[in-house]
Amino acid sequence: MKPDDATKLAAAVVAANREFYRAFGQRDVAAIDRLWSRQQPVACIHPGWDALTDRAAVMRSWRQIVESPSAPDIVCKNETPFVLGDIAFVVCHEVLSEGVLAATNIFAREDGDWKLVHHQASPLALLPRDEPAVTPSRLN
Repeated sequence: MKPDDATKLAAAVVAANREFYRAFGQRDVAAIDRLWSRQQPVACIHPGWDALTDRAAVMRSWRQIVESPSAPDIVCKNETPFVLGDIAFVVCHEVLSEGVLAATNIFAREDGDWKLVHHQASPLALLPRDEPAVTPSRLN
């Protein structure tokens, strides 16, 4: 793969990841639903929850979280994308008023778009660094 192609794919994955956090932050359940795969198996592990491995259960969980009056305000920082062909993942930090979580979002390409197939977030014991672990130039 050419370096320009790798950079474009990484940028597209980051754009999908940002759209996920935009939808989460704006409590847009319909957008969250559109971002999750309908063709691949999916899983989700929210902090303190057991693994959800059924799309209907995953969507119920997001609806429950974003429609709750205590839904967290969230900002995604320090995104680092990794592209592995038609699969990609982004590691990042979720900044909430209660603290910072480390998160991994895994995407699969479907009909030319990146769709979520897995999300997992967990609390950090130490404060995070303020920069990605890998710079985009090192993804080639």
